[in-house]
Amino acid sequence: MSKLVIALGGNALQTKNSAPTAEAQLEVVKQTCEYVAELSAGGHELTIVHGNGPQVGRIVLSSETAKDVVPPMPFDVCGAMSQDYIGYHIQQALRQSLARRNINLPVVSLVTQVVVDKADPAFKNPTKPIGGFYTKEEADQLVAEKGYDVKEDAGRGYRRVVASPIPKRIVEIEEVKMLRDKAIVVTCGGGGIPVIENDDGSLEGVAAVIDKDFAAELLAEQIDADALVILTEVEKVAINWGKPDQKSLDHMTLEEAKKYCEEGHFAPGSMLPKVQAGMKFVTANPSKKAIITSLDKAIEALNGKTGTVITFD
Repeated sequence: MSKLVIALGGNALQTKNSAPTAEAQLEVVKQTCEYVAELSAGGHELTIVHGNGPQVGRIVLSSETAKDVVPPMPFDVCGAMSQDYIGYHIQQALRQSLARRNINLPVVSLVTQVVVDKADPAFKNPTKPIGGFYTKEEADQLVAEKGYDVKEDAGRGYRRVVASPIPKRIVEIEEVKMLRDKAIVVTCGGGGIPVIENDDGSLEGVAAVIDKDFAAELLAEQIDADALVILTEVEKVAINWGKPDQKSLDHMTLEEAKKYCEEGHFAPGSMLPKVQAGMKFVTANPSKKAIITSLDKAIEALNGKTGTVITFD
């Protein structure tokens, strides 16, 4: 039995064409969990991480829209709320998918805090867009009234941006280890709730979004997973993406991956963090591998038939 950390991308939680409702999300999650259940049926021990970008943005917008009725929720609380309801959807759908395969295995989602460094450079250069689009006048008002960081987004308007710091420590890691012996654990949802550690040891939530691929990598290291499996929209990583000489990659060594990153083949906020997370995992675990592939090809990729595999050498 291999121990896998599965990182589910945004396409595993909602389609681009679906209405952004909780009901629509649940239908997509049900489809996703059919694939995940097949992995479990294949004898793999699973721990699941998921993203939350669109969901936390909608929760923030809902909270701010209702500010005349109830006080807006802090950003870290909105992140916790997204972690809860996405975990609930995965629990419900995956238990049903497992039951259809006569697998009696609990699915547990754990509210997970992840410590980040308060001195992380990301806090001085927020880049993660959250929520809706604003006019220049609306954006200036948000900056003046709320102190938000706001940036223009590809000619479509202005959006709030928050930091995306590197995860340093999973607070509930021992609880994850205890649970995963008896259940499929959904943890570090949305990359985890970002917290900083004060001098007295107390934890304090911050306005940030941790990249779920880096959180999944840290988790894979700490639970001694055999492989980190990052599921996204494409079957394989490619260089020269969108160009006539585009080339899909079956395999990358650590050195090859570094070279491609330096040459700018992978887009920030898209494929780049996935490749970087895979590189980090095999650097810490030279005998293990990271796999990047699409959700529907996960089983074939684990059998060596497709996907992009990153190894130390």
